[in-house]
Amino acid sequence: MSTLAKFKEVSDLVEALPESEQNLAYEFIKRLVLAWDPDFTKLTPVERKRLEDVRADYEQGNFVSHEDVNWD
Repeated sequence: MSTLAKFKEVSDLVEALPESEQNLAYEFIKRLVLAWDPDFTKLTPVERKRLEDVRADYEQGNFVSHEDVNWD
C-alpha cells in the first residue's frame, strides 16, 4: 500500500469517528508526529529523494538563473 493510500485510509478512519472523538484522534496523531520529529525537520523517504534529485540537477547546472527570467 502506498504512503498516500495509507494517509487516505487514516483520514477515512478519523472521519468515520463521531465528531466529538475526531479531535482526540487528531491530537493523538499530532503527538505521534511531534514525538518522532519535534521540529518537523526530518524528511520522509519521498521528500529525501526529491531533495537529492534537485541537488543533483543544480550541481549539474540544470536550473534557470534569476537573470534568465523575464520578470515583466
